[in-house]
Amino acid sequence: AQNFLLMHAMGPNVAGVIGSAIAAGVMLKYVLAM
Repeated sequence: AQNFLLMHAMGPNVAGVIGSAIAAGVMLKYVLAM
């Protein structure tokens, strides 16, 4: 299952990076807001 996910992630790599960046930004916002 993990190999399948890895192969799938190879295509929309940019989207994954952007998603991770947005998630990190939201997490930072919540942490700093506390």
